Amino acid sequence: MVADNGQRRRQACAAAFRAKDTLPALVLAAGASRRFGRAKALAHWRDRPLLDHAVGQARQLSADVRVITGCRGPLLPLRAGRRPSSWLHTDDWPRGMSASLKAGMDTLPSTARGVFVVLVDQPLLDRDGLGRLRDAARQAPERPFAADYGERPGVPAYLPRWLWPAVLTLEGDQGAGKLLAAAGAWRLPISGVLEDVDTPEDLSALR
Repeated sequence: MVADNGQRRRQACAAAFRAKDTLPALVLAAGASRRFGRAKALAHWRDRPLLDHAVGQARQLSADVRVITGCRGPLLPLRAGRRPSSWLHTDDWPRGMSASLKAGMDTLPSTARGVFVVLVDQPLLDRDGLGRLRDAARQAPERPFAADYGERPGVPAYLPRWLWPAVLTLEGDQGAGKLLAAAGAWRLPISGVLEDVDTPEDLSALR
């Protein structure tokens, strides 16, 4: 009984800590992985599913990590090694990345001042770069921040709350890149953003 009470207290403390984190993180893992041919999120790199790496990256940004599932929703929680704060399923996943992003944002608390967005297919993201993104957003939560892709901003990114209404107008496989550019997002160098995994060949190249 003492052990049970101790565990409950730890869980309550963790929940309270997450509730105070006003900058949650979304991991988008709802796609069908058509180019990959199977569940890309569960493909292994360095002895872990890509999803585990993404959850770990999101943990560097926020204590409140929410994974958005779709096509293979029931399978991902069963196979994942690292547990997010919550699993969120969307039936609208065939509508593309924009639907996953909207589904995640619909669950965010009213206290959230902004949200980080992480993809499931960028396992080489630099820890220091993620730290810079986290620190920048916490210092200026009203400003948008994004990884620097050279000619454009992209994910991982931080979307302040005032930008959310525009995000909710996205359709299909549109991400937030154009919105971030239009909003003048501050770009941060994050090594590894260009080494994403779309096909089995991409994953083999990383290995």
